[in-house]
Parts: sequence; C-alpha cells; structure tokens
Amino acid sequence: MKVVLFCGGLGMRMREGTSDVPKPMAIIGERPLLWHVMRYYAHFGHTDFVLCLGYGASVVKDYFLHYDETLSNDFTLAAGGRDVQLFSSDITDWNITFIDTGQHSTIGERLMRVREHVEDEEMFLANYADTLTDAPLDEMVKAFADTDATASMLAVPPFSSHHVVEIDDDGHVTGIREFRDLTQWENGGYFVMRPTIFDVLHEGEDIVPHALNRLYPSGQLMAQRYTGFWRAVDTFKDRAEMEDVCRRGAAPWMLWKNAQRTPRMRPGIMTPESEPLRV
Repeated sequence: MKVVLFCGGLGMRMREGTSDVPKPMAIIGERPLLWHVMRYYAHFGHTDFVLCLGYGASVVKDYFLHYDETLSNDFTLAAGGRDVQLFSSDITDWNITFIDTGQHSTIGERLMRVREHVEDEEMFLANYADTLTDAPLDEMVKAFADTDATASMLAVPPFSSHHVVEIDDDGHVTGIREFRDLTQWENGGYFVMRPTIFDVLHEGEDIVPHALNRLYPSGQLMAQRYTGFWRAVDTFKDRAEMEDVCRRGAAPWMLWKNAQRTPRMRPGIMTPESEPLRV
C-alpha cells in the first residue's frame, strides 16, 4: 500500500538555537525522524511513499537525493574508497514521491493535494512524520480490511509525565493517578484509509476534526487502541529523550532491529456512545 506522510509543518517547538531544519529532519541516532517513520513502514513491506512537503521541502529532497547508505549499513571499502560493497541496503526498494503541498496548508489540505496519487488504491496508509511506535501494523491493516470503515486511527493513552490529582469538595486529596490511567484515548495517527475519505474531506478543512467528525456517527471511523510504545516527537526535549533511547540501543520502534513480540491491538469501532477519544 502507498504511505502518505505529512512532512510540511514548521516544527517551531523542535528548534534549537537558530536551526531552521524542518521537524521531520531532526536527527535521532544517525538518521532523521522522517527516516525512522519510513523505515517502520518498510519493515512491514510498505515502501511506496508520498511525502507531503511544505516548510523545508528542499532539505527533505536534498537528503534523499544524496542518500548515504553507509551511515546505517555495514560495508566493505576497497580500491582506495572507489569501491563500496554494501552488506545490506535501506532504501533500494523504496519509491518516494515528493509533492509540494504548501507552506501553511492543514493536514487535510495536504492530503487533498496528493489525492491523485491514492484515489485509485483500495486502501492507503497515512501518518504524521513525527510519531514513533512499535504497534503491529500488519494487525492494524488486517483489522481495518475486515470492516467497511472509511478510516482507522491508532488510539493511545494520553502521554504526560504529570499526575492527576483527585480532590473532593472540601479540598481533600482523594487519589493520585498517572495521567495514562485516565479512561481517555488520544489520536495517535497511523491512519489506514479508503479513498472514500475524500467524500467527507472538503477544501480548506482538516482531517481532524472535520473529516473524522463526519465519519464516526455512522460507525465509519475505527479506533485501534494500543498501550505499547508510542511517542510524538514534538519538542527538542522529546527529540533529546528519543536520542538517548536510541543511543542506549533500546529503541522499541526499530522493529527492523528488534525481534521481540509486540503487544496485540485492542480494535474497536468508534460510535457516539464510545469512550472518549481525544483528537
């Protein structure tokens, strides 16, 4: 399936000093954040990418036009550097389409700009370029394919290092819980969609909330609940934390390196009576 990735945001909260590198190109380990997301999809056999570019488009294009396989693959150097023999390759089988979708477009507008590249597909994948997970994508796709829903999203517990304090009317604390223990779910991206999404997505609108709000009353929006690893890399602090995880060799999203079994999904169809889902 084709994979649409939204790469055009400014990423103001990610910047360090005077850096103007777009957020998807922030480095984690030896590769940009965008590469990690793409490598995740490639692990499951989805290597036909459509990149929705905006701010910093030239940086993204230049990176892949001058891609260096030796940064993440073993190789033998011979003939004084004139002969490089790779033991493996990252992107040889990748097909990447670069589309300028505007500097200030919403996510929904970016998807509209690449409609011609996916509207003939039975299903396609779509995601933000700044979220990492180890969710079993093959299970997500199968669960969606077995329904007639228009769209599916990954639903994750709210992420926060803070604690929720429960207080009675007299000001006494009655409980302290982790934020993740709240019975709410957030939009975690990792969308699976059918082209009928364009029937409910209008020009000038966004996917969330406009298009998805038109789907769930009729049971056409599927939420696949996941309590395993998921992280939005929104800020410089987030990037630094993921960099540290990567440096320690414990990056759970690197399924292409990790052999451990991932937790299974908890699929469900979102209806007006379902438990709250924050989008």
